[in-house]
Amino acid sequence: MKKKAAAINGDMRRRAKRRSKMITWAVVIGVVGLLGYGASQMSSIVYDEDDIRVVNFSGLGSKQKKVALEAAHAERCNCGCGMNVAQCVSTDMTCPIRDANIEKIKGM
Repeated sequence: MKKKAAAINGDMRRRAKRRSKMITWAVVIGVVGLLGYGASQMSSIVYDEDDIRVVNFSGLGSKQKKVALEAAHAERCNCGCGMNVAQCVSTDMTCPIRDANIEKIKGM
């Protein structure tokens, strides 16, 4: 009777250990997948066309829109605020050269 109970106990331990390893691997794979997804979603475009509503991007294709937005993020505002052109147009309604920045983005 003791041998049978010990065999059942050992079998249960092996199953629990196997289940624990499977759960660990599932968590590791999930974390790696999430990290990969997060890295793929990272972009240099913080302020998109929804944020820069004063500029109409509807006539541009997706690649052209991306190039224009990246250029707007790469160029700095000349008023001395330290923001990029896209950020300035999106957030600073009082910028003295905001209209010039809007025209600059339209030209990109």
